[in-house]
Amino acid sequence: MTEYPFDTAAAVPPAVIAAAWERELPGVPVSSISVITPLWRVAKTLADDRRRTLRRIGIDPATLDLLSTLRRSGTPWSLTTRELAAQTLVTAGAISQRVARAERDGLVARSSSDAGRRAVAVNLTDAGHELVERAVRELLTHEEELMAGLSAEDHQLLSGLLGRLTTTVRRKISDG
Repeated sequence: MTEYPFDTAAAVPPAVIAAAWERELPGVPVSSISVITPLWRVAKTLADDRRRTLRRIGIDPATLDLLSTLRRSGTPWSLTTRELAAQTLVTAGAISQRVARAERDGLVARSSSDAGRRAVAVNLTDAGHELVERAVRELLTHEEELMAGLSAEDHQLLSGLLGRLTTTVRRKISDG
């Protein structure tokens, strides 16, 4: 994915954008601009930063997602491909590709599952365990530093508001 530099400091303030639209298209609602524009900007900035950070660590986002899901599952760090697909919210085909790549790299191993004859278990190897723990430690430490400008109260408030917004947006989108 191509990264385009985004200079938040040089960006047009949302209030200026909203005022311009109020002038150009009177009567069109513009209050969402003050929330959605900064959210879009911070999401872009964080996504670009995360890609750079993961590249520096030596892991791609899809592999991190796979290994993290296995690691969070607890001992013995094993899930079926169906469970992985459900927890990562990607298709079975995407899971198959991710597992094949990670297996080729020695990060996971496949075995038969107790869940049924056709079920395949994906197991975290020692190398996968080591990589995901190092990657998660480095990534979360870095991202914690990015949040340092927020107080604990700000963090809690923002987390709650974003959760509510996510629920509202998903509901509105799914309702059509």
